[in-house]
Amino acid sequence: MGGDDFHKGVKEAPHKLDGSSLKILIVHTRWNHEIVDPLVQGAISSLQKYGVQTSNITVRDVPGAYELPGAAQKLIRQSQQQSTNLVANIVEDLLSTTTTGSSAGQHLSSKGSGKQGPFDAAICIGVLIKGSTMHFEYIADAVSHGIMRVGLDTGVPTVFGVLTCLTDEQAMQRAGIGRGEDKGHNHGGDWGSAAVEMALLRI
Repeated sequence: MGGDDFHKGVKEAPHKLDGSSLKILIVHTRWNHEIVDPLVQGAISSLQKYGVQTSNITVRDVPGAYELPGAAQKLIRQSQQQSTNLVANIVEDLLSTTTTGSSAGQHLSSKGSGKQGPFDAAICIGVLIKGSTMHFEYIADAVSHGIMRVGLDTGVPTVFGVLTCLTDEQAMQRAGIGRGEDKGHNHGGDWGSAAVEMALLRI
């Protein structure tokens, strides 16, 4: 294959992705928000493209990239604990129906219109741009390992959506807001599709 035939990027999944049953968490930074905000919107649009309901997308922000893994893990753990509590309440309702006539569906309907239960996948979004000190290297290394640990420790697919760029222009190009005629490609869309695909991964 000649060099002109190569197209960088992710090949489409071999099967149709249906995210209508999924609950997705997005945690993003407020640092470099001019670049982060389009990436978040790109991820949300991608999730919606694959059928994820707006009510099932939870978006939270943190100050910087270093805080992403801790916040994602805490929010995932909370959703898992709430799911455990919900199941316990439903079981309690079922056991009491014979004497009180209460409905086991009350706990399901009282929580709002979004899907109940734990998050099926998470996306951590941020932008790191190299400066004149070693700060960039330390933070990039810690964040990449931290986000990986979140996915492994919680069992919830956690997408690495942190740009690690050498210049502002590189970051803007990867958010689809480049200064030149070519605005670049918004990687948020790729992260959204990756979250859906990994959440649906089955043996």
